Amino acid sequence: MHDEAGTASMPRTDRGGHWERVRRQLDPVEVTPGPGTTDFRATVTTGDAGCLRLLSMRAAPLRLSRTARLVPAAQDDRLVLLLQEEGTAAVRQDGRTAVVGAGQLALLDLRRPFSLDQHTPFHLYALRLPERALGPSAARARHVTGRAIPATEGVAALLRPFAANVASGAAAFAGHVRDRLAGSVADLLATLVDEQARRPDGAAPVTGRARTVDDIRAHIDAHLRDPKLSPALVARAHGISPRYLHVLFEGEDTTVHRLIQRRRIEECARELQRRGHEGRTISAVARGWGFRNAAHFSRVFKSVLGCSPSQWRDSAPQPGAGPRPTR
Repeated sequence: MHDEAGTASMPRTDRGGHWERVRRQLDPVEVTPGPGTTDFRATVTTGDAGCLRLLSMRAAPLRLSRTARLVPAAQDDRLVLLLQEEGTAAVRQDGRTAVVGAGQLALLDLRRPFSLDQHTPFHLYALRLPERALGPSAARARHVTGRAIPATEGVAALLRPFAANVASGAAAFAGHVRDRLAGSVADLLATLVDEQARRPDGAAPVTGRARTVDDIRAHIDAHLRDPKLSPALVARAHGISPRYLHVLFEGEDTTVHRLIQRRRIEECARELQRRGHEGRTISAVARGWGFRNAAHFSRVFKSVLGCSPSQWRDSAPQPGAGPRPTR
């Protein structure tokens, strides 16, 4: 990271102007000292890696918030992955409130009101990225915002140390390496969103049927690149009949055939969004995810995402590109 700025050496009368610069770096947000905080100081370090904007912040207790009044001034479609390194915070968005402890993650959507209250002196990494970098998984991000995500298991256990290392050490790598690191962070975050979106607040205990469906989904994800993957092969792999496989998915708002197609399209879309400018053709991406016929791939892609593969690829954010203006 680079562009470090701190208030510790500033005369107290000059710190207000510095915090105005901090507010601009964080987009339109309110920065408010915590209760009883009289010496409001911080060190803020910023940097970039591909489509990621990186920020490291050490400060006394404070509140970062975006009110409904400030939302119209937010000229981008960015999500923020928060890595709480030290201290304890309360995050609020989309009707949810959670306590985020050291070592945990949280996700915010900058297009909607939120607040982040740091109750103690803290160290925080914030990784901003365009929503579209998550591909189709972005549509599920709203189910994950405003939660504390432990990093002790699942995808979060992989994402947290990797994202922290990118946030703290990206400047040491060449530009094309930073682009790839950013793509890997986006891939892991998209997978985390998919995982967490299946765990709604107050979810009922996992039943045997739900566990079987989860196992089938995991099997499909693990074999998406196999062009022979089909409902019949999925059923055989789990020792059940195709008819019972159909019964299992009656409550899933999809069929296994449509799920296989949608998951392949989602992976193609992610690759086209983040790798589309590295020279790999659309047909090569489609073949890599199990599609044998280019025309069939284009039809399915448009039916799932509402546009052609080339239109989707051309809308990808360029590495290092700034936020897009809203229309």
